[in-house]
Amino acid sequence: MKTKVFSLLLICFVCQYLTYGQTEDMVLIEGSRYIPLYGRDSTVVEVNDFKMDKYPVTVEDFELFVKESPKWRKSNAIKLFTDKTYLSNWKNDLESKDSVKSKSPITYVSWFAAKAYCECQNKRLPTVDEWEYVAMADETTKDARIKPTYNEQILSWYEAPRTNENIIGETPKNVWGVYDLHGLVWEWTLDFNSVLITGESRKDVDKDSNLFCGSAAVNATDLMNYAAFMRYAIRGSLKAKYSMKNLGFRCVQDVKTESE
Repeated sequence: MKTKVFSLLLICFVCQYLTYGQTEDMVLIEGSRYIPLYGRDSTVVEVNDFKMDKYPVTVEDFELFVKESPKWRKSNAIKLFTDKTYLSNWKNDLESKDSVKSKSPITYVSWFAAKAYCECQNKRLPTVDEWEYVAMADETTKDARIKPTYNEQILSWYEAPRTNENIIGETPKNVWGVYDLHGLVWEWTLDFNSVLITGESRKDVDKDSNLFCGSAAVNATDLMNYAAFMRYAIRGSLKAKYSMKNLGFRCVQDVKTESE
């Protein structure tokens, strides 16, 4: 009994440590309304204020997490929540292979593992709307989608090989102060396939079953943004247990209002 209590206290301590370190590397995103580049019609989406990690979660961040969260080690992970490629570039339960850089983004992690990591820090994965809202910014403009050079630069990054092996923070930060939303790896979102709907409304995808299977593709409100369609195509092909060499994640945190 004492051993179990000690283990729980140790895990709580580590989660608090992770929370402190990661909170220092977050930036405030001021919410607003915008029209996403997907959907059956030009529906305006409202995003509330939130905080986002400046950088994707790194290999060394995730190594610390699994050391203190045994159930997410590659030999212990439940098969319902991971596939056979989970942490496949690690040499054992606690360490990545020597060829993997510690400051590279963590990849080969499932949606379930990414979600658990964020929750350990009192955070969560960003929604698609939140991620796309921040990602439409460039270095000087909050909405750079109308700039001819914006998508050209993103597509050139997408075409570059083995970007998952790069280290974080090497691409220019956007106007919010966030790095690597483009040009490094794809990133998990909380509702990763919610833009692929089968019914009459986006609301009908708010079911756990949609985390395990893809759905029918939808039209977009702006056919010019091909880079956005590439992201939606990737998300639509995923299941929550999948892991990929070029798929990582970052966390966000809700901003409390004065009334809370």
